[in-house]
Amino acid sequence: MLESVEKSDPILYDIVNREFKRQQTGLEMIASESYVPAEILEIQGSIMTNKTTEGFPGKRYHGGCEVVDEMERLGIERAKSLYNAGHANIQPHSGSQANQTVYAAILKPGDKVLGLRLDQGGHLTHGNQVNFSGKFYDFSSYGLDKETELIDYNYLETLAHEKKPKLIVTGGSAYPRQIDYGKIADIAKSVGAYYMVDMAHVAGLVAAGVYDNPMKYADFVTSTTTKTLCGARGGFILSKEEYGKAIDKALFPGTQGSAHLHIMAAKAYTFKRAQSEEFKELMEQVILNARALGGVLSKEGFRMVSGGTDSHLLLVDLREKKLTGKELEIALDKVGITVNKNMIPFDPEKPLVTSGVRIGTTALTIKGLKESHMEQIGDLINRVSIYKDDPIALMKIKEEVMEFSGRFPLYEGYFL
Repeated sequence: MLESVEKSDPILYDIVNREFKRQQTGLEMIASESYVPAEILEIQGSIMTNKTTEGFPGKRYHGGCEVVDEMERLGIERAKSLYNAGHANIQPHSGSQANQTVYAAILKPGDKVLGLRLDQGGHLTHGNQVNFSGKFYDFSSYGLDKETELIDYNYLETLAHEKKPKLIVTGGSAYPRQIDYGKIADIAKSVGAYYMVDMAHVAGLVAAGVYDNPMKYADFVTSTTTKTLCGARGGFILSKEEYGKAIDKALFPGTQGSAHLHIMAAKAYTFKRAQSEEFKELMEQVILNARALGGVLSKEGFRMVSGGTDSHLLLVDLREKKLTGKELEIALDKVGITVNKNMIPFDPEKPLVTSGVRIGTTALTIKGLKESHMEQIGDLINRVSIYKDDPIALMKIKEEVMEFSGRFPLYEGYFL
């Protein structure tokens, strides 16, 4: 792979190869990251990238679409089957565009919407004021209970009856617990609102049946095919069948032009793989590893927000360690452990500093790590937190990280 690039653009080849070596030798623990199978790398670089088209199967604006129509229909049916959805649109280029499309389908600028606060686990597209969602629509935010650090459903219900929104959005990028989709659905019904779930972070867990399926409750479900779904880099939309035409029209010509057919083909493979027993076992292990790592870190004096996790991620409060998220992220980077600084609920620090980090176990689980390995990883993280300002100690830890990661090869022989 990349033999042609090596000859024609050695500078770019070197950059890509160095990134491969970084992933190969380090410990990837950002919760939104995973490793795709080799098939996804192949399909995303396939001949499908040469084809241009707009519209949907059977209703295209370009000729020569008979083959790609078959591909897109295959992906649609696989997505519908995987999540028991009435309608699926697999064209969104990203999760953010999937969200934008649902909004465009049912809202007008200025309509009232409720979304989970960004600084308490939500996403930018759930109404943050610097994002298109907060600029175009009248979002009000609900958040977490300060004691339990779980979604405050009572406040959400009160807010819904006060604001009378047209749409309620839920889902999080830093919320470690199972969301009560049914309870929010009841609240939405009580005020006559549409209900949308952004399941981007938990889509793989949902597909495997280890996390509740929001399609049972919601009018619309949006997602990416990356993160726990471990597949193509793009988005998709599920909905009740009755909203299918509105969603498709909102996407094209509403929010996107031509489709990325090579990515859609990779999505079709992603949905197939997610139906396998192997994938189900992988997702079960992802959660077991997250819980095991949370237990190890708790013993070392780190506080787990909400007391633990029901998913692939841990949100870790560092204040008892006298650290900021920025400090620990930088220190861990030096030894080859990749996490991201993240705000914790009611965080006193600024977003670029934070009092916490977000840690995920999907990528490491794909490499074959089990609960027993979380003990060593927890120890490595703890020692980095202690010796963050000691370059000699950090160099020794980096050697340990490289040796440890080397026991779990990534794409062995595929690139080099």
